[in-house]
Amino acid sequence: MTEPKNKRRLHLTLPGTSTALRYTAHTSRGNRPALPELNREQHAGFLLSRLEHIRIIAAQNQEAQDQAELRSGAGVQVEFVGRADVPLAFESLKYETPRDPAQRIELLSLRKDGDVISANVFIPEGKIEHFEKYLIDYVNRKTRADGVAADNKPLINTLADIRLATLRSLWTDVPDLLPADEALAFWWEVWLPVKGNRVAVLHDFRVLVEATHCEVSEHIVTFPERTVTWMFGSQHQLAQGAMLLNCIAELRRAKDTAEFFTGLRQDDQRLWAQEMLLRLEAPAEDEDVPFVCLLDSGVNRGHPLLEPLLSVNDMHTVNPDWGTDDRADHGTGMAGLAAFGDLYDALSSGNSLVIRHRLESVKLTPAQGANVGEAKQHARLFSEAVNRPEVFNGSRRRVFSSAVTSTFYRDFGRPSAWSAMVDSLAADADAEAPIPRLFVLSAGNIFDRNHWNTYPDSLSVNQIHDPGQAWNALTVGAFTEKTTLDYADFRPVAAAGGVSPFSSTSSAWSSEWPLKPDVVFEGGNAASNGNDADNFPELELLTTAYNPHRRLYWTTNATSAASALCARMAASLMDLYPGYRPETIRALITHSARWTPEMLRMFPPNSQTGYASLVRHCGWGVPDMELACWSVSNSLTLVEESSLKPYIKTRKGVKTRDMNLHALPWPVDELLALQGVEVEMHVTLSYFIEPNPSARGHKSRFHYPSHRLRFVMKRPHERDEDFIVRVNAAAEEEGDRRTGNDNNWLLGANQRHRGSLHQDIWRGSAAELANCGKLAVFPAQGWWRTRQALERYDSDARYSLIVSIHVPGVDVDLLTPVEVKVETLIQNAVHIVT
Repeated sequence: MTEPKNKRRLHLTLPGTSTALRYTAHTSRGNRPALPELNREQHAGFLLSRLEHIRIIAAQNQEAQDQAELRSGAGVQVEFVGRADVPLAFESLKYETPRDPAQRIELLSLRKDGDVISANVFIPEGKIEHFEKYLIDYVNRKTRADGVAADNKPLINTLADIRLATLRSLWTDVPDLLPADEALAFWWEVWLPVKGNRVAVLHDFRVLVEATHCEVSEHIVTFPERTVTWMFGSQHQLAQGAMLLNCIAELRRAKDTAEFFTGLRQDDQRLWAQEMLLRLEAPAEDEDVPFVCLLDSGVNRGHPLLEPLLSVNDMHTVNPDWGTDDRADHGTGMAGLAAFGDLYDALSSGNSLVIRHRLESVKLTPAQGANVGEAKQHARLFSEAVNRPEVFNGSRRRVFSSAVTSTFYRDFGRPSAWSAMVDSLAADADAEAPIPRLFVLSAGNIFDRNHWNTYPDSLSVNQIHDPGQAWNALTVGAFTEKTTLDYADFRPVAAAGGVSPFSSTSSAWSSEWPLKPDVVFEGGNAASNGNDADNFPELELLTTAYNPHRRLYWTTNATSAASALCARMAASLMDLYPGYRPETIRALITHSARWTPEMLRMFPPNSQTGYASLVRHCGWGVPDMELACWSVSNSLTLVEESSLKPYIKTRKGVKTRDMNLHALPWPVDELLALQGVEVEMHVTLSYFIEPNPSARGHKSRFHYPSHRLRFVMKRPHERDEDFIVRVNAAAEEEGDRRTGNDNNWLLGANQRHRGSLHQDIWRGSAAELANCGKLAVFPAQGWWRTRQALERYDSDARYSLIVSIHVPGVDVDLLTPVEVKVETLIQNAVHIVT
């Protein structure tokens, strides 16, 4: 009997379609503002006098530094102030040649005040002469033997002043968050440099801070070039430590955790729960099944619907004094959604209820929904929360889900200690044999009811909460289909299919930061009568109540609910595709997402920039479980997990090394037969970066990500050799240039390459797509390349690539011929191995 063409089949996993080619990145100098013309003698004289003043102060401090027996080396921190009319050439301020790290001049942080950029630089004892020589060469108009200028003009003509760094110089957070009352004590987030000896720098900081009587946390979080700790005190207290600032790279204000908001539902309905339990088929504790690990306020396992899925041994806490139960009326509700989805559907259905994943719980927040006593240590606590279940059982396949976010969302996409820790844990960067993790984070909520009345404008001004800017995490916003409400004078705020009024966005972020949220799930709706707005149970999701002795069901909403639903989908995909990497599961979810008609109406994408704005509000849309799980005859999905070496060390420094050229098994004949029929191709590239956070400029050599990857597809009328030449500058002949447009892509290369999850959609005729079966993945800049001293340039970069072709409404079989080609690839791979 012939199988129907629309029969569901697993996606086609490719055995390896790529060939590694040497790759050299295209270089572009761009348009740089002209340097201001200055009187060299006067300008250099002024700056030399400023350095002399700094030398005198440094000499006065030297005796005190010797008495303190500092272990990390003496020196002084200096602020180089730029000009408003030209960018500061701050990368020229570093001097990393000395083998002894304590003798290196280090760029610590950048600060922007209006149009003026200032750089904070640590100058070791005896190294002020380094900048004095710069100025002398500037005055003398020094040149090299070949006549090329070596007078340091590109740096010195961008300088307005050189002065001792102050507390305000080191403040890299929002300026208004530094209290005007300098006697007001608060929690600081202190970022320390490493200087080649992390332990010594931390020791010196703790010794020097004692004189200020500030309280310092015993906990730290480490990154490749920074150590983060927390301190409670005032600006007046910090001023008492004359040498303290020399130990600090930057200062920020610590953040509080958001309070959880919940709703209520009807009285206990135990008969409904008992009936549902009769239909429930739950996996046993010892089965090799995926787990959703909830990092939340704990879970009350006594709920009859949760007990079959949550073992007492799988309940953990970051603080034994808090216990593992849920007193914040939040984690239990997230557990219900992560297990069953919206309980309304599970309760009202008479069908069998087969659950193929289990739950774990780590109590990350206590009863009040904030980290009482340790509220400023989100990064450290988050790391501990991840560690707890892994110590108990490290071999499980799990997705971590967290709806805990900061009440402050001032980062505008910039990495924080918390989001950087999420990125580090996802990449498992500190492990000798990394085992990456999948994190699902809520984007953060809009709970100011006044903003609901200004919907949808409110969506663009409420930005995603920390740590939702994490590059490696799956950040989840909310949309809604819930619009049924029978309440006098009140009407739903969002139309069916629209972005939920509770959902935050990355619309206000700078363009260099990731496109977030990644996807949206159901998060409920609000209602308004034109003057007042409110929550209503009818517009929320039904889930498990935290006090089952009083009631079994309650309602919840917003991005917390949406993130739990996303984690549930991730666990289901991990069950269906047990061998897939976390990067691949993340990619499958976003790859399957589609925008609703209402989203396209709300944010009409009239250009590639418009599509980027659409993603910053709606993510890639609502994931489709069918598309994520299955291919059918006219909807083909190819999945490949691969890796490349992005960089190589040469005698001239670290350069780009490899690009991977993928020759995809392509349904050429079938597409040609369709001729002018419009088809759609989706491409997703997913990988995890290793973070290196600091406030030293995202476009400088002090990159946040370890590496970046990019993809480019062969164009419809492009020859193979021309495609390789276009991508790989190492193969270019003299005079060749990259030309042509990619108007078939919705975002295009300039918009899609943000963060570590790159996705785009190609639309055109089937005949055009028939010739597009080659794709290149290649590296871009990252600190593995630019921070040579950290010796990570030989690291491998693994990635997941998903390509799908969709011909909706057309009776065509793309799947079968490609299956034959994939089987041939597999057989050839086996022959090569044997």
